[in-house]
Amino acid sequence: GFALVLMFAGFEAEAGPLDSPGAQKALICSACHGSDGNSPGNTMPIIAGMAPGYFKKAIMDYAEGRRPSPEMEPYSKYVLQFGVDEIAAYFAEQKKQPTRIKADPKAVKRGSALGAQCIACHGPKGEGDPERAYPALAGQPPGYLQAQLIILKEDKRKLEDSTVDQTKKSMLKPMSDADLAAVAAYFSSLK
Repeated sequence: GFALVLMFAGFEAEAGPLDSPGAQKALICSACHGSDGNSPGNTMPIIAGMAPGYFKKAIMDYAEGRRPSPEMEPYSKYVLQFGVDEIAAYFAEQKKQPTRIKADPKAVKRGSALGAQCIACHGPKGEGDPERAYPALAGQPPGYLQAQLIILKEDKRKLEDSTVDQTKKSMLKPMSDADLAAVAAYFSSLK
């Protein structure tokens, strides 16, 4: 037994992927979003690689009721209480993988035309604009994107900038549910 102790005396373990304080605190998020933030499902967003500023804004919006979600409200309050900066930093460091959910090719084609108006804020490849807190849409699950579009269209989600809020809602108002599904499929298909 003594030789074994000597062997490990000079051994220093490198930090593993879950050794940071943010990783430990982010474990509560993993049940829905995956341990690295790459949600495997169709309705939960991928939060890996998310800009910390947007992550913190979204958490605050859920906690304060500007973004309604009975599922996220209690978790957002947990994140705020236990270290939003550390948790945001952890997910920002994770490599984003595009959704595994395959979008309907016909819907993608139709959505590319309908979604042309979205690129002014969300970028030509759906990459978002972290400086202005516009989220990346590319590679997100189509079910999640569609649900968010419906919530915005139905005026159930308030955006902080009232001009952007009104612009977005006026763009979405004339769209049918099928149109919204096509836009969601298009942005989901982008890598």
